[in-house]
Amino acid sequence: MLDHTQNSKHSNAPIGVFDSGIGGLSVVAELQLLMPHESIIYLADTAHVPFGTRSDDEIRMLTACAVEWLHSQGCKAVVVACNTASAFSLSHLRAQYGESFPVIGLVPAVKPAVQLSKNKKIGVLATQGTLRGTLLKDVIAEIAVPAGVEVITVMSPALVPFVEAGEQSSDACYAELKRVLTPLADAGVMELVLGCTHYPFLSQSIHHLFPNVFHLLDSGAAVAKQTSRVLAHYELLTMSIDENQLKCFVTGRVASASHVIERLVKRSFTIDKAEYLLEYTDTESRTG
Repeated sequence: MLDHTQNSKHSNAPIGVFDSGIGGLSVVAELQLLMPHESIIYLADTAHVPFGTRSDDEIRMLTACAVEWLHSQGCKAVVVACNTASAFSLSHLRAQYGESFPVIGLVPAVKPAVQLSKNKKIGVLATQGTLRGTLLKDVIAEIAVPAGVEVITVMSPALVPFVEAGEQSSDACYAELKRVLTPLADAGVMELVLGCTHYPFLSQSIHHLFPNVFHLLDSGAAVAKQTSRVLAHYELLTMSIDENQLKCFVTGRVASASHVIERLVKRSFTIDKAEYLLEYTDTESRTG
């Protein structure tokens, strides 16, 4: 039985947001745009980014430990702002926490891309992990296939590290984007789904390299709307009218992350190091 009275006591608690790195800040921006009074604790597992090249079990373990840390910080709900983590972890997390701690995940923006496509052809730029998982495959099967829309997927393990290093406008990043996206442009793709939360930070570079070619779509706004709906259902929308707070935590080096975040976030924030035990069987069981 859902205890709305109990949950309402925690409505002013922060929303937890997790990503493998700093890419999930693109989702944070959409959350704060839609819900300007909600405070957020953002956790970036920068010690283990990128997730896309890791094994299925390791992705699930790293995600579970991060979400449990956000739960321990008193967050009222968590947004898994990572397509790869969502692809492998949502069902496990929801089974673990149930209704006491709502878990919202990402679904690649295939549906709006299919709806907008005029030539029955869309592209998806994703990570290796997202392409390997079932979530994207299920969305394609449920939405694109019945509509007769061809989905062309491409990936690059180099793009997330470029964003993490703040080098999304570098010559090397430009070269990689041209290598990966030129086949989509040549194939006549116009709707391009950004299947990783890091990739919205590449939007300017993509438009610079491919002017008037791609219409870019990501899941940020849709996830923000779903988060608002979930919080409203559980009576967890904040009652506060104070300015929200953004507290960032990283598992890797604070100084380097802070430098990049300052360039991506157009508002005040605090940053600190998060340390928590991982479920490794070896002796290296602490992040950082």
